Amino acid sequence: MQLKDLFYKIPLLATSGSMNTDVTSLTMDSRKVGPGSLFVAVRGTLTDGHSYIETAIQQGASAILCEELPADINPNIGYVRVQDSARTLGFAAANFYDQPSKKLKLVGVTGTNGKTSVATLLFRLFRSLGYRCGLLSTVQNQIDDEVIPATHTTPDVITTNQLLTRMLAHGCTHVFMEVSSHAVVQERIAGLAFAGGIFTNITHDHLDFHGTFDKYIRAKKGFFDQLPASAFALTNVDDKRGLVMLQNTAARKETYSLQTLATFKGKVIADSLFGLNMLIDDREVWFKLIGRFNAYNLLSVYGTALLLGEDPTEVLTSLSGITPPSGRFEQVVSDDQIVGIVDYAHTPDALLNVLETINELRATDEQDYLPQVITVVGCGGNRDATKRPIMADIACRLSNRVILTSDNPRNEDPMSILEQMQAGISPVDVKKTITIEDRHEAIRHAVSLSRPHDIILIAGKGHETYQEIKGIKYDFDDRVVLRDAFTERRNQ
Repeated sequence: MQLKDLFYKIPLLATSGSMNTDVTSLTMDSRKVGPGSLFVAVRGTLTDGHSYIETAIQQGASAILCEELPADINPNIGYVRVQDSARTLGFAAANFYDQPSKKLKLVGVTGTNGKTSVATLLFRLFRSLGYRCGLLSTVQNQIDDEVIPATHTTPDVITTNQLLTRMLAHGCTHVFMEVSSHAVVQERIAGLAFAGGIFTNITHDHLDFHGTFDKYIRAKKGFFDQLPASAFALTNVDDKRGLVMLQNTAARKETYSLQTLATFKGKVIADSLFGLNMLIDDREVWFKLIGRFNAYNLLSVYGTALLLGEDPTEVLTSLSGITPPSGRFEQVVSDDQIVGIVDYAHTPDALLNVLETINELRATDEQDYLPQVITVVGCGGNRDATKRPIMADIACRLSNRVILTSDNPRNEDPMSILEQMQAGISPVDVKKTITIEDRHEAIRHAVSLSRPHDIILIAGKGHETYQEIKGIKYDFDDRVVLRDAFTERRNQ
């Protein structure tokens, strides 16, 4: 593709050199530049891509996209100067790959909690309805049966367009995509044509990146602000900021709720460890998912399916047979009926939702005694530190025993993270709490404390199969460790 075609209908500040230069690839990483590459100089939080323009040219780049032209202009290179390189790249990438998102029904899901569950449920639902589908999520990217490992909640815009192009070639018609707040701010969704957007909820998270809760809200809202009039915007009106998301959108405004009037209305009839019984638009349905938070997820999925033109009865019939995504309220049960629950809950609100659900379920248990709730929880390093004492406090208030442990400490000192969590524990809860830095030992200790029918919650990592310590990812899976601990208990 020629450089001039790459920037068709894109505002430019200045150009230098030939706009007829052939471009064979796009990259923001100078290490990936080859002959014919367009190198995009993006100003990042740690490095400035403008510093690598000369390196990119030496490695064969035929064109440069930047916000500031270098002092020395190479006459053999095509230069394009714009106001925002990251945003412009999104539209250029869409042109380079021939606008794949416009040929698909692309639906984005944003919110603090529930993004993965909703996107995955939509993917599974539409496949069960007979469509070929794509999924872009925290857990994994997927093209029908083909699984592609995910490195970010939302990939960079070049990778996204590459994946969408592959999905089209495979015959996909629908794609469901998690949209993180980071992705909105970093322009990783620029140039994508969405058929719809879903808002799940918003609570405190990622303040390490956004700085303030207000900026975090604006980042989420930024996704809906970009939706076109041809799209729909579906929001949870039970969240007090649900309607805020719709304030400036050009998209068709739709709502869902368990508590008030909405486009799509639901009600929880019964909830148990075996499933969820709901009334959705006056139809009673039993689902395999558990908990009130999943009632919201299911309702948003149902609403989205109808907005995409599907039949209500067929949607509810298919949804009733779908299982939860990996690492979301995933149960591991011992031979003596200790119930282990592995969940990705890594924010205060997510942990609160899971523990409230567990307490509601155990209160209806028919055993002779009320089962204990034993919670194993940690907080990730190099992430929002303000939530650490809050999560410890929630765990203590809603559990009989609490074991604080490492999550993914990354480059932080694990004990420093745990000390910050301990600061949130009230004097009355100190006796029920123990700190064990080693996550493997913490899970084993939780099993040793348990009795038949007790519930052990292992929170924070969910689907993850690694633990990141000092920049190194070690094999670690909460589910595997829990099963091994149950086996060890049985053999004692």
